[in-house]
Amino acid sequence: MLAYTNVSNRMMFAVLLVVIFLTVTACGAESGESESSGDEGDAGTTASSEETSGGTTSEGSMEKTGIEEELARAEIGPKEATNMTPADGKKPDKPQPLPENPPEGVKLYPATSTEIKRGDIDYDRDPPTNGPHSPIWQNCGFYTEPIENEIAVHSMDHGVVWISYSPDLPKSQIDELRSYANEDYTIISPYPDLPSPVVATAWRVQIELDGADDPRLRQFVDDFKNTEIAPLSGNRCSGGRGEPEES
Repeated sequence: MLAYTNVSNRMMFAVLLVVIFLTVTACGAESGESESSGDEGDAGTTASSEETSGGTTSEGSMEKTGIEEELARAEIGPKEATNMTPADGKKPDKPQPLPENPPEGVKLYPATSTEIKRGDIDYDRDPPTNGPHSPIWQNCGFYTEPIENEIAVHSMDHGVVWISYSPDLPKSQIDELRSYANEDYTIISPYPDLPSPVVATAWRVQIELDGADDPRLRQFVDDFKNTEIAPLSGNRCSGGRGEPEES
C-alpha cells in the first residue's frame, strides 16, 4: 500500500512539473510576441517619425524666404493716394499681383507717401524707390541722359520699372538694355555713382544687378511691372515729361 502511494505521488509530481513547464513556455512565448510587437511598434513609430521629419525638412525647404514673406504681406500704405485718373482719361490697366518667387537680391522698402512736391526732394536712397514726387511723370522709353529722381518716382507710382545703368557700361550692354524700351511700363536711363552696373527699381522694390545680361533683370521687369503695390499702378507713362529715344 505504501509503495502504491509513493508511485501515485511521483506521478502527480511529474504531472505538476509538466504543467509548470508548459505554463512557463507559454508565458515566455507570449512575452516574446509582446516584445516583438513592441519592437515593431517602435520601429513603426520611428519610421513614421522619420517620414514626418523628412516631410518637415522637405516642406521647410519650400517655406517662404524673408523677402517672399514681406511681399506676401505688402500693401499700399495709408498715405499713398490711389485715386488719380490716368492723364489720357481712360480706365487704368489692371495691375498684376506681387510675385511669389522674386529674383534673388530683391529688397522691399517701407511705404511712405505719394505727396506731390515741387523742387528737389531728399530721398533715402539712390536711385529712389518711392515717396513724395513731382506733379509730372517721366514718359517711358530709353534715355541717353540722366532723368530727374522726382519725375522718375512719379512714373514708378504708375507701375513703371526704372532700369538705371552706370554711364560707363559697355556699349553692347547699353544696347541690350535699349531693347526694354519697346515694352510698356519701362524707363531706361543712365545714373551716376550706382552701387552696381545696373539697378532695377519699381515702387518700393529694388535689385542691384551685375549687368544687362544678368538674368534677374528680365525676371524683375516681368515680376514688378505694373504691380498691385504701386498706388497708381496702371496709370501708364505717356503724356508726361521727356522725349525718349525713338526705337
